[in-house]
Amino acid sequence: MKRTPHLLAIQSHVVFGHAGNSAAVFAMQRMGVNVWPLNTVQFSNHTQYGHWTGQVLDYEQIPSLVAGIEAIGELPQCDAVLSGYLGNAAQGQAILEVVQRVKAVNPKAIYLCDPVMGHPEKSCIVAPQVSEFLLEGALPRADVLCPNQLELNTFCGRTAQTLADCVEMARSLLARGPSMVLVKHLFYGEKDPQVFEMLLVTAGGAWHLRRPLLVFPKAPVGVGDLTSGLFLSRLLLGDNPVQAMEATGAAVHEVLLETQACTTYELQLVRAQDRIVYPRERFAAVAL
Repeated sequence: MKRTPHLLAIQSHVVFGHAGNSAAVFAMQRMGVNVWPLNTVQFSNHTQYGHWTGQVLDYEQIPSLVAGIEAIGELPQCDAVLSGYLGNAAQGQAILEVVQRVKAVNPKAIYLCDPVMGHPEKSCIVAPQVSEFLLEGALPRADVLCPNQLELNTFCGRTAQTLADCVEMARSLLARGPSMVLVKHLFYGEKDPQVFEMLLVTAGGAWHLRRPLLVFPKAPVGVGDLTSGLFLSRLLLGDNPVQAMEATGAAVHEVLLETQACTTYELQLVRAQDRIVYPRERFAAVAL
């Protein structure tokens, strides 16, 4: 019997709705990955509602909880660490300590960083200093980096105007640490506004994926968290990076189709669960 991959997911949790681990964990489990959720924050709902309650996990608890897993002898089973929304920069340093500890007992383990930097125009609130940590601390240590366009621009200190700009910028990040960059959502100056685009860049090449852009009265939250989680899951399940990108693009599209059909703000993960695993349509990535 093929071994089930194990993944430590360190990011936010919301009691109501889907963001961070609340968007990614169920989908990753449905794909066949054993997920260990460690929540950086627990909020009533995501911050784009404009009001929320809850608290940030004490950063010291992150390595402490992982030490507990190590104490029972299970940490070598961890095949990957995923980090996402951080409550503060101190949590980021704690996550890097965890990554080091995991890689010490499993050198093949992957660290995927989803560098959530916040988006004031969308009321996505991230603590100050987190962006600085991501730029200086997480980027050099990540094996896989999954920024959106805003985060790619921030990492590179410029705004992309063309697809070629995006490729060049992603390649520049490879030189700073990661072996793979997946830009989850492209939004450059010349982009076709009717199409949703993704970009994958590795040392071996660059690939571009296009799928229909679905329109919502208010864009659902958690799509990026879902994308990063599914992409890492596909890698752990044996896909090569291009296959993982294509499978992820198709699965996320299915979730958004169901969400659109239900005319809801929150992602319809449970209703779309079978099509996360078995999408009805595939979108081919094109080598650039």
